[in-house]
Formats: sequence, C-alpha cells, structure tokens
Amino acid sequence: MKRNRLIYLFLGILLTTSGFAQKTLYTKPIGLQAYTFRGSWPNGIEATLDTIKSLGVTEMEGGPIKGISTEELRKQLDKRGIKMVSIGADYNQLAQSADETIKNAKILGARYVMVAWIPHDSKSFTLENAKKAVADFNKAGKTLKENGITLTYHNHGYEFVPYEDGTLFDYIVKNTNPEYVSFEMDILWTAFPGQDPAALLTKYGSRWKLMHLKDLRKGVKGNLSGGTPTTNDVALGTGSINIPAVLKAAKKAGIVHYFIEDESPSYLKQIPQTIAYIKSLKE
Repeated sequence: MKRNRLIYLFLGILLTTSGFAQKTLYTKPIGLQAYTFRGSWPNGIEATLDTIKSLGVTEMEGGPIKGISTEELRKQLDKRGIKMVSIGADYNQLAQSADETIKNAKILGARYVMVAWIPHDSKSFTLENAKKAVADFNKAGKTLKENGITLTYHNHGYEFVPYEDGTLFDYIVKNTNPEYVSFEMDILWTAFPGQDPAALLTKYGSRWKLMHLKDLRKGVKGNLSGGTPTTNDVALGTGSINIPAVLKAAKKAGIVHYFIEDESPSYLKQIPQTIAYIKSLKE
C-alpha cells in the first residue's frame, strides 16, 4: 500500500511538472448584472442582495435601485462584500449631461459606465445612428475619463448591419477614440445576429473591457432586431455558444470584469448551473 501511494504521488508530480495538469479556465470573481433580478428587487432589496451574496457573487453591474438611496445601497453592498464595479447609463441622459452618472458612479465606487442601447428606428440601425453615437460617446467618454471612469458600449445585435467591408459595429469601434470609449461584449447579443464572439474579441482585443456571460438556446434563428424571447436565455454550457472558446479569447483580450446576465424566468435555477459550469472549465 505504501508503495502504491508513492507511485501515485510520483505520477501526480510528473503530470504537474510536465504541463499535463489542466489549469482552471475562469479565474475572475463571479460577477452579476443586476437586471437579472429585476423581478426580485421590488419584493425586497436587502433580501435580494442576500440571495445574490449566497450565490458567491462578489461583483455587480447595475446602478441605483428604486426604493433605496444610492448611498444606502452602497452601504448594503459593502456589508455583503459586493462591489458595484460598473453601472448602466441611459444614452440620451448621458449625451445631455454626464453629471448624474458620475455622481452615482462615485457613490457606488464604480470605475465603469456602460450604455446598452443606442436609440434608433425600430426597422433598422443606420449609418446616421452610428455617426451620432460615435460623436456622443467620444464626448461623454472624455468627460467620464476626466473623472476616473471608463465608458463602455454594450453591443445589442442590431449594430451588425453590413457596412463597407464590415458592419456598423466595426464603424463605431474604428471611429470612437480608444482613450475615451471601450466596449462590453454581450456574448448572446453577439451570437444571435450571426457573429462569432471569440473572433470579435480577438479582432478588437483591448478595446473590450467588460463581458456579459449569457448563452442562447440551441436551434434559435437569429436576426438584427436586438430582441428575442427571454426564454431563449439558458444556463451557460447548455446553449449554442462555444463558451470555452469565448472565455479563452476573452482572457487573451484582457477582459477585466465578467457579469452573468440571465433574463429568463428561470434565472434562480439557471444561475447556480452557470456558476458551476464556468468553475468546472479547464484550459
């Protein structure tokens, strides 16, 4: 028995030193987008935060929540060891003035501000929409940077309208100032319109700073609408997106924070599945 134990120990050392031992792929903190719990906040903010903490979440993206002051929200987050590292901002409000957004970000300790929707006609996203967004993002991004905050635009699928040798999303990336504007990839809203999330991460590298971890139900036919039934959000690893390939590309691109976002009615069941899945992945 002693001899067998020595053999197993030797094999373990050999595997480790030879590079055969697999490293954990996902090594970042577990983050969560607050919108996931949009149906829970009205029923009790502190109770919802307790649930989020119980899931092992230590980072969040969100912002002020109705029913509680921003200052008190910060206290409740601190009490549970959760950092609000990014907050959302309405496009029109931010384009008009960044003051309120900056105030909220500083109270919550957020270093990132994300915009998730560019207003446009419901029929299609146009070059004129993209040009206006570029101007507004460059202006707001400069103001935010002067206050120690990074502006990120969260893609939503409609921006992948073909344009020249690429898409209007490419146009936005190429024409925004890298000093003032970065990006947050929502992998579902990248895959749904037919793009390859891993390839797009590789293409724009460090322009990406944040990521929404979501998976798309198998067999769903996508389009450029920027919308799909919430029941098409499934636990990571059970859908159609190659999550390991995305996470490998994200690591190389230098993604700073990851947020699980589950818009389905089954989010309380699916989030633990998603967390267990990403923790199980090996390089």
